[in-house]
Amino acid sequence: MTCLLVLVLTLCSTYAQQKSVSPYEWDWTRDGIWTGAALAGTAGGFLIIQNKDPFTEADLEKFRDNIDDINGIDRWVAGKYSENASKMSDIPFAISFAAPFALLFDKNANDHAGQLFGIYIESLATTSTLFTITAGLTNRARPYAYGTKASLDRRLGTSATRSFYSGHVAATSTASFFAAKVFQDFNPDSKAVPYVWTGAALLPAAVGYYRMEAGQHFLTDVILGYTMGALAGYFIPELHKKRSSDTQVGFSTTTGFTPIGERYDGLRLSYTF
Repeated sequence: MTCLLVLVLTLCSTYAQQKSVSPYEWDWTRDGIWTGAALAGTAGGFLIIQNKDPFTEADLEKFRDNIDDINGIDRWVAGKYSENASKMSDIPFAISFAAPFALLFDKNANDHAGQLFGIYIESLATTSTLFTITAGLTNRARPYAYGTKASLDRRLGTSATRSFYSGHVAATSTASFFAAKVFQDFNPDSKAVPYVWTGAALLPAAVGYYRMEAGQHFLTDVILGYTMGALAGYFIPELHKKRSSDTQVGFSTTTGFTPIGERYDGLRLSYTF
């Protein structure tokens, strides 16, 4: 029995030594409030969307008459509509959500799967609340509302009012950039890092291309969605990174003289690392 106990303790000690160190930290109070607020914001955004008024046939006619007034960067998308392109956009969209789970095959990251899952949900929830509230408060017509390729029922639906901005692209770039960022932070010296980032950049770009071909979004909607999602996917993990114990932020009073000899008193912010 004594030998068995020694063996168990030895194995536990060996496992503890082998477990990787996460570059991130999770605070249940801070992150719980953040994630909860983001989920609540998403629910609120959906309520706003549900109460939106659809376009009228008069609105649709006005869109067609004023199609030349659309800015040059977006005008080429106006009137497009394709069910096939819409279905194609769902492929890289779905792949992006699965991409972070590929980190489970990385031993270093897999040791901290629970922590990473929490940060991942927090990132997606943040992107979701920003998108849903924006989509609920704006009424930019989708490109297909400027043409007649889509059915009249579709053009008169509330979805036609939600072109700004692309939620598909935003969610995709959040997921793919999150996966790339976490992989790099756990494996900073890996030769695969450039290839991982290339894949992370291409997935939302592919979604954006097909969403435009489908007549769902203009180029500016795609660019903004890409940017918003990428910022969340990159910087939310970055905000969770552990800081050096030597890093300190402090305030102190300071006194000095201006170039013309006048004395001044002030407050100094210092940052040491």
